[in-house]
Amino acid sequence: MHGKVIVVTGASGALGKVVSEMALARGAKVAGVDHARSQIADTPERMEVGGVDLSDAAQAKQAIDAVAAHFGGLDVLINIAGAFSFETIADGDPKTWQRLYAINVLTALNASRAAIPHLVTSRAGRIVNIGAMGALQAGSGMGPYAASKAGVHRLTEALAAELKGKVTVNAVLPSTIDTPANRADMPKADFAKWVTAEELANVILFLASDAAGAVTGALLPVSGRV
Repeated sequence: MHGKVIVVTGASGALGKVVSEMALARGAKVAGVDHARSQIADTPERMEVGGVDLSDAAQAKQAIDAVAAHFGGLDVLINIAGAFSFETIADGDPKTWQRLYAINVLTALNASRAAIPHLVTSRAGRIVNIGAMGALQAGSGMGPYAASKAGVHRLTEALAAELKGKVTVNAVLPSTIDTPANRADMPKADFAKWVTAEELANVILFLASDAAGAVTGALLPVSGRV
């Protein structure tokens, strides 16, 4: 990872923070792009671009181009920005489907489209998306979330086919991630079975590395001990 320029969307979230810190520790240069305003000062190895709505294509392009200009290029895009909502179809709000599509699918689509011109000039361009095990077969209350993450899976496969030989595109499919928010939402769950952010970050950074140059179009389950 040494010297690679990595963009992490959703960098202020629980997983985004861990991925960013682990990538920095391995010698990468990391740019965090997030809807939240950044409180971190830029350094030669790190920059933060806050206040960005990645569901807007123009804002996504402006942010990605700013990162590439700052670091002189781009090698890896890690699309972590996303959201979850649990509600049944009969009792839920149809707007939830639109909201999750925008936050989970459009953010990854717009960031990827903005990054592609930069990634194809890298000797090892990578895109890593965050799918979900729950999108393989939706359960009760998982309809809008599973549908949006299934969209991420199809986006991953289509991009991998279109960019074959130029940029690898893969997705990790976690089960429940062990975060403070998930523990608060599911206090009676067996947290030991969940995948930790560090475990998931290790898989993400493998797919971002030179070692994964022969892997593209993969939807890789990271199910922890579920």
